[in-house]
Amino acid sequence: MGSKRRRRRLVADGTVYGWCFWHRHDRRRGHAGCSSTLTLWRPDSTARLRLVFHRAPGRLIADGYLTEGAAMRLPDGAYLNLHEPKNVRSLLDEALTSGLFPKTGTTETTGWPLFDALLPPPP
Repeated sequence: MGSKRRRRRLVADGTVYGWCFWHRHDRRRGHAGCSSTLTLWRPDSTARLRLVFHRAPGRLIADGYLTEGAAMRLPDGAYLNLHEPKNVRSLLDEALTSGLFPKTGTTETTGWPLFDALLPPPP
């Protein structure tokens, strides 16, 4: 069971993008426990980017302890709320800069490298 997906939109460099966040509790994708997914798309295209955040060593997502939408890196406590449009825009900008956003079709990838690009880990 996951949270209800609310479709939202944002504009980046004159291009309209849709986005939604959802949190899921299952084991179907090869990961035990929860996952948080941020999906971005161009409404006039089949291009979709899914940024998936799973709990991992030194990485936390919403799991009852943190608020829904939370993605956190330990031990420095770097935090993004994936419900916040400014954070979504920053992740989209980074995905576009790094060439992750597909021209067509769906690309699914871990969101942690983009998180680290936005909030570089301490040395």
